[in-house]
Amino acid sequence: MRHLFLILLMTLAALSTPAQTHYKGKISVGGKAGATFSRVNFNPTVEQMMLPGMTAGVMFRYVEENHFGLVAELNLAQRGWKEKFDDSQYRYNHRFTYLELPVMTHIFFGNKRVKGFFNLGPEINVMIAHGVSSNFEYGSTEMMDYFAQNTRHVEQLDMSIDSKLDYGIFAGAGMEINLNTKNSLLLEGRFYYGLTDVFPNHKTDVFSSSNSMSIMVTLGYFYRLK
Repeated sequence: MRHLFLILLMTLAALSTPAQTHYKGKISVGGKAGATFSRVNFNPTVEQMMLPGMTAGVMFRYVEENHFGLVAELNLAQRGWKEKFDDSQYRYNHRFTYLELPVMTHIFFGNKRVKGFFNLGPEINVMIAHGVSSNFEYGSTEMMDYFAQNTRHVEQLDMSIDSKLDYGIFAGAGMEINLNTKNSLLLEGRFYYGLTDVFPNHKTDVFSSSNSMSIMVTLGYFYRLK
């Protein structure tokens, strides 16, 4: 039985050796930029629309298998929400700027010229800035006829940020075009769902949840180092 086990180990080692050397690891670095469209998932619900913003960052990719790899990024991204009013004369949006660190599994397929891919993984974000853009005194809505006549939540308009650290999960899909052996361009669409509430969520607070949701569309460039 022991000899059979040794023979099996030797056979597996012989089979795995060519498989390990068949595909060489590839390392690439690059950059990306694009647009974001975001909202905050309030509970109770707040009337809102998607807030457009920008994102840009740097990327690192390591591919060791024929269809799998790892990608890490460091990005600046804008998120937030835009209030929806029946009366179009009012405007309000609250924009958050995050430093993002996503780490993802990279799955790709296709030929040497054109590849499709999926990205999936966790993301950690730190809010480095935020600001409100409004054309009315959002801290004194009780003095305005529009808000007195319409039943809607207004507490979020002047509420302080509770957590500047955000983490969540995302999934993306896209296409990569190899210009040559060293250079490639990629287009990706990605959806992010935050798991941390931006505003206070205790039992005595107005909102039980206020997590971020975002759609990102980016154009990127990779340069292969190895």
